[in-house]
Amino acid sequence: MQTTETASSPNNAAHAASTRTAEIYDTTLRDGAQQEGISLSVEDKLAITKLLDEFGIDVIEGGYAGATPKDDEYFQRVQDMELRHSQIAAFGNTRRADADCDDDVTIQALLQTEAPITTIVGKASEYQVRVVLETTVEENLAMIADSVSYLKSHGRRVFYDAEHFFDGYKDNADYAIRCLRSAYDAGAERLILCDTNGGTLPYEVAEIVGEIKRELPDDAVLGIHTHNDTDTAVASAIEAFRAGAHQIQGCINGYGERTGNANLVSVIGNLNLKMGIDAVGSEKLPELTSVSNFVSEIVNRRPFPYQPYVGISAFAHKGGLHAAATEKSSAAYQHIEPSVVGNGTRITISELSGRGNVMRLIRDLGLDSELTRDDARRIVEHIKHQEALGFAYENAYASLELVVLRNLPNYEPPFELVDFMVIVENRRRASFGTGWRDDGREHPVLSEATVKIRVDEEVYLEAAEGNGPVDALNRGLRKAISDQHPEINSINLTDYKVRVVNETLGTGASVRVSIESAAEGEVWRTVGASTNVINASWMALADSAEWWLNHKLRQKSAGA
Repeated sequence: MQTTETASSPNNAAHAASTRTAEIYDTTLRDGAQQEGISLSVEDKLAITKLLDEFGIDVIEGGYAGATPKDDEYFQRVQDMELRHSQIAAFGNTRRADADCDDDVTIQALLQTEAPITTIVGKASEYQVRVVLETTVEENLAMIADSVSYLKSHGRRVFYDAEHFFDGYKDNADYAIRCLRSAYDAGAERLILCDTNGGTLPYEVAEIVGEIKRELPDDAVLGIHTHNDTDTAVASAIEAFRAGAHQIQGCINGYGERTGNANLVSVIGNLNLKMGIDAVGSEKLPELTSVSNFVSEIVNRRPFPYQPYVGISAFAHKGGLHAAATEKSSAAYQHIEPSVVGNGTRITISELSGRGNVMRLIRDLGLDSELTRDDARRIVEHIKHQEALGFAYENAYASLELVVLRNLPNYEPPFELVDFMVIVENRRRASFGTGWRDDGREHPVLSEATVKIRVDEEVYLEAAEGNGPVDALNRGLRKAISDQHPEINSINLTDYKVRVVNETLGTGASVRVSIESAAEGEVWRTVGASTNVINASWMALADSAEWWLNHKLRQKSAGA
């Protein structure tokens, strides 16, 4: 069941006012899901809830009370979860103008969620009250106070999201403060200052939060909710905390409406590692990268490789001065030790790299007792040859790792290709020439792949249809080896790119196929190159499967 919190002060704020701690409030399931292209099922939301609870997030906003049957089901089912750290919050509006809380649909929906925390959003801008709500400023104050006190009287903890607060404060500071006081006097435990339109810069946020701290009673607990429309959401959240805010709201990976919300991954990293504030327990910080990747996988968004702290390229160094210096000291060109957040250093290797970079990779893989500097020289020569053919290993670390492994004298691949055949048939029936039917729709295209794979001494022949030839190949490969290697079924292809290598040759040019894959919080990239795009795609697909199976084998060996 959900945990509960008690406190000695009426506003449950004594502990927050006396020490500098940070309360992390996650709204990925509500505000994050409002980003274009993101849609979460109930199962998705429950999985993220379990993950965030285990990670140590303080409050998880589950959704908008009464908005959809999906959110209603979530609030019902989450009550049966044994949460160890997090509390669940339900989000909703203040009561309607000139209405009573007993009859207000949203207020009643908040109660029906049975969430221990109710977060109500109310206007804190005179302009918004008059133009959008079309009511009086005094009625808006009553709406805030009535909603807070009503929910408190029903045993709920209440947080007040002061919507459009910063814009409202700039236009009419007195009224914005009156909105906060109305919520505070009614018993709101948190007063969250929302930069709803995302247009307030960090220095303004700091100044205004400082002014609000001086205006309100000492035990009033402030929070901050920033959007990233000026690309400063994280900076503004940090500045608000430094100025006295206690709660920080945001989303994992910065998801959210328009350009997103404050990225809690960066917020947590900055608080824990740069400011000495345990936003999550320090023992949980090594899970930061896997949390980011896990949520990316669930929302079906490829992880951003250059995301601070957790991106696959966050601690990547290309051959040259940086790579050599990092070899001597991890602090030479890295602001933290990557393992602290569950990430790692990568030395990218290309045709310009020397044996030193390859030997670093060999050591990182723990193979320096099996591969010599002569082996490293041969690997460098092989890389140069492959890149002349169109391969590029800088952003395909998994394929690069396999290049090294295949140089081991005793390496045995988990599977080997015998051959494959791909058929693509455009079923145009009676119409020829355009590829489109008379009704304007595209003709159905059949893509079928036959794949023959050797695993140990057995040969397996499988056929599969797919949404295009690459998908058919992928499905055929999985069918052929899944009995012997069921781990392959957990792989999701998260990105696929094709680039022409030598454009002057037209349709006869070589192409490079880059694939990004993800499974169980891991993200990896592979590459293939050929004058045949299907063959290049196969190389990258096969590398992805081979790398993952090797990775799982190493995990089993380490566990043993």
